[in-house]
Parts: sequence; C-alpha cells; structure tokens
Amino acid sequence: MSATPIVLVSSDNRVFDHVRWHATPAQYLEAVLYGSGAIPLMLPSLGGALDLDTILDRVDGVLLTGSRSNVHPSLYGVEPDVKYEPYDEARDATTLPLIRKAIARGKPLLAICRGYQELNVALGGSLHTEIQEFDGRMDHRAPISDHQDERYAIRHRIEIVPGSCIGRIMDSDAIAVNSLHRQGIAELSPRLAIEATAPDGTIEAVRVADASGFAVGVQWHPEYWVGSDNASSRLFQAFGEAVRAEAQSRLPQPLAAE
Repeated sequence: MSATPIVLVSSDNRVFDHVRWHATPAQYLEAVLYGSGAIPLMLPSLGGALDLDTILDRVDGVLLTGSRSNVHPSLYGVEPDVKYEPYDEARDATTLPLIRKAIARGKPLLAICRGYQELNVALGGSLHTEIQEFDGRMDHRAPISDHQDERYAIRHRIEIVPGSCIGRIMDSDAIAVNSLHRQGIAELSPRLAIEATAPDGTIEAVRVADASGFAVGVQWHPEYWVGSDNASSRLFQAFGEAVRAEAQSRLPQPLAAE
C-alpha cells in the first residue's frame, strides 16, 4: 500500500478589496504538487484558534513559505520600527508554534525565505533587518522589475558545508541561488546548524540539528525554478522523499501471520 502525502503550507493574512484573505503564492503550492509529488493543503493563519496537534496528525510535512511581510521584531527582542514593516502577526501566531510542534513530532519541514526566518526565531534566534546596509554585505533584495523572472533570477553562488544535508541533496559544495531578502539571521538558534553561506557571510541555509527527520531552511526561493533549475528540483525532490516516508509510516501495518 502507498498513500500520496499531504503537505501543510503556511499562509499570509492579507487584505484585498477590503476583505481579509488567507493566501499563499501559487508557486509554493505548485512546487509541492509537481516538485515533491505531494498534495498541498493551505493552513489559515488563525493562531491559537487552531488545534495544531490534530492538524499535524493528518499531514505528512510542513512547508513554510516566503512573504513580503517580516517576522514581528518583538518576537526576537527588538523594538518595532516602521522600517521593519510590513508585519503579519496573525501568521507569526500560527507558524511559530507550528514549527515547534512539527519538529517535536518529527514531521518533515522545509522553510523558505520568511519561513526560514520564522524557523530561526521559533527556536530562539534573532534577525537583522536591512542587511544590505551592513558593511561588507551584498544587496540581497530583488531588483525592481515588473517581470517576475527578472526579480527571481538566480544571482549568486553559495558555499555548502561539506557533509551537510544540503550538500548530500545537491551532491555539490556550491550552487547558484536566487536569494531575495532584506532580513537575515543575526543570532543563530542554538538548535540550528549552518548548511550554506553567501560570499558575504550571510547564512543561506540551516538544518535543525536535533530533529529526528528532514528539517531544513533556505533563504533563497527554490519554488520559483523547481521545474527548470537542478538545485531547486533536488531540494523539492528530497522533501518529497521525506514526506512520502512519513505518509507510509502512518499507514496501518499488516498483521503478522500467526
């Protein structure tokens, strides 16, 4: 027997035409479906109203998406400032406890961009904002363009830690990525291990060192080029293997013959 895995996908709390929506970009949902071979299931950002344990009982993995919004600074000990906006506190209230519960239960987890930053904050780390203003740092922000392919173009190399999870997935010590962000890891959570760095020292990938299964975060956007970029495809394939193994483990086991 086999089962198609189900992946829980985080969502933003947005207002469109004066109506509040729970939404996520199509690229993440399509990357789960076509890149990982799993069924994407959006999780509304309803915070403490959700029974996360019951939800996690019924899914095989968690994908934390990127977003224009930033994790609220109060969650990592920094005073809020207009330059750190926009925020999405409803999403924060949902994803941070979700991360901790998913890891505790051994659910495969892939965190991308904002999700990567959420992972660090949820596990006790902190963030820098506007890292392009720091001496010696690259400008990791997306170029201004009306064309998404230009905004998400693969722009720079990252160096992968030898023997790391990302290194095994990529079968390489360096890849090129499309890293688009203003925030970056400041203090690394003690539960995270560095998997890859940019030429300017920015931490570009991490894994949860004490996780019982697949639990990886990346600062770049593999969902955008999953259909054409080898590195992006490899990452979603590895996530797919992890969630399929989780789905298989949840199936009823056949009774042993007497």
